[in-house]
Amino acid sequence: MKLERKHALVLIGVAVWNVVTYATFIKNLAATEGRPTGYYVAHTVLIVVNLGIAGVLGSWGVKAYRANRAVGSEPAPKADLNA
Repeated sequence: MKLERKHALVLIGVAVWNVVTYATFIKNLAATEGRPTGYYVAHTVLIVVNLGIAGVLGSWGVKAYRANRAVGSEPAPKADLNA
């Protein structure tokens, strides 16, 4: 499956959105006091998993964007109309 530039930009955008929202969540979680330990463990696992997903999506997006940029800089092959 080949990803186009628009798909790459969506993947990068989702990754950035995950990082921004979960950075805010980390800040808010750190300010919370008086909760059971399980609350912090569960939310920390959610944060780690979602930041991992953001890393994977971001790397896929960057790879797809670079691949499309490299392909886009080459001249397009001419179609053979006689075939």
